Amino acid sequence: MKILIKNAKIVNENQILESDLLIENDLIIKIEKHISEKNIDQIIDASGKYLLPGIIDDQVHFREPGLTWKGDIESESRAAIAGGVTSFMEQPNTVPNAVTQELLEEKYKIAAEKSFANYSFMMGGTNDNLEEVLKTNPRNVAGIKLFLGSSTGNMLVDNPETLEKIFSSTKMLIAVHCEDEATIKKNTEIFKDKYGDDIPVKFHHLIRSEEACYISSSKAIELAKKTGARLHIFHVSTAKETELFRNDIPLKDKKITAEVCVHHLTFTNEDYETKGNFIKWNPAVKTEKDKNGLWEALLDNRIDVIATDHAPHTLEEKSQKYLLAPSGGPLVQHSLNIMLENFKNGKISLEKIVEKMCHNPAILFQIEKRGYIKENYKADLVLVDLNDSYTVSKENILYKCGWSPLERTTFHSKITHTFVNGNLVFENGKIADKKHGERLLFER
Repeated sequence: MKILIKNAKIVNENQILESDLLIENDLIIKIEKHISEKNIDQIIDASGKYLLPGIIDDQVHFREPGLTWKGDIESESRAAIAGGVTSFMEQPNTVPNAVTQELLEEKYKIAAEKSFANYSFMMGGTNDNLEEVLKTNPRNVAGIKLFLGSSTGNMLVDNPETLEKIFSSTKMLIAVHCEDEATIKKNTEIFKDKYGDDIPVKFHHLIRSEEACYISSSKAIELAKKTGARLHIFHVSTAKETELFRNDIPLKDKKITAEVCVHHLTFTNEDYETKGNFIKWNPAVKTEKDKNGLWEALLDNRIDVIATDHAPHTLEEKSQKYLLAPSGGPLVQHSLNIMLENFKNGKISLEKIVEKMCHNPAILFQIEKRGYIKENYKADLVLVDLNDSYTVSKENILYKCGWSPLERTTFHSKITHTFVNGNLVFENGKIADKKHGERLLFER
């Protein structure tokens, strides 16, 4: 199968070049100004459009197995490719939790049959599964995930000895959710005393506070420095935490890295008034000052990666009172659009978006042959039209849960084509029937 993309503006490695690109089977085989090839199966005229590497989302919750009324690998990966996300890394707090090698491999088997996008699954660490953690294969598993604060599907790791053993025993990347449990419990009780069981959601950022995040992140970093562990901190949500990260060395040499999620770059605590539990995440969306601090750290390279923490729940679950409503929301279909809107508003360049959503996840996780537009790399690609617009509505949301915190938002760009392993899987709103996702491999 040969596909020729003509006249694209290719965004790659900090530059934009107008060029043709030839895909053969699953690989990019030629990038040249004018390609005149014989026996082409399909020609796509990309005049005026931008060609990006496929987005790599390093943190999603696709809810399978065990929680599939909220979402599943098929439904959420379909939404992902419609949003230009061609590879994802899924978290272990499914049911049962992915905390043995056998349970982890079960998820890979499901994805091999059901995933529209490329996939990897994190191995979950607990207070008592060190032996299983150490069996994890660095070649075909993204990393180890630890919850240092309880969140949806409680997998809290709070034994200091266990933590130190995991940090000092594995050479694999350890990704962490950092919130201090004692601080959250103390804050919850303060608000319970005042409001009983009906705490207004606007206080979520004061319950899961800056202090809760900073205490946990700084402890994790201290432990990583002590043990030499390779640490990646998920969903940094406060300006204060950004002071813990450095930008004076290249990403490939960093032992401690950070991720920010699109919701923390988009919403603030002021939005709880209108959006309520639909923007209730852990860690919480915080203040305007925090949002601005995250943007600053993203642009000066203290924060390395942009992701979603895509975590669907049903409308019914989210419509409960604050204490009962689960944290998390669906984002994977709209993350690239959110960032393209920020480009349109002058906050970030296209080159920087590609760096943070494509190149850097590939570097950070050492993903084999993905994340760049290069010859002999996998043809995971996204074509975007920056002169078209659409409004998010129930009719065009592909999440199984059927809602988005971005409903009624108009985006002034459109994803027109998505390629996964050389296959055109999404074209102008239509999704191909066949699934072409592959298991990610890592150069370790």
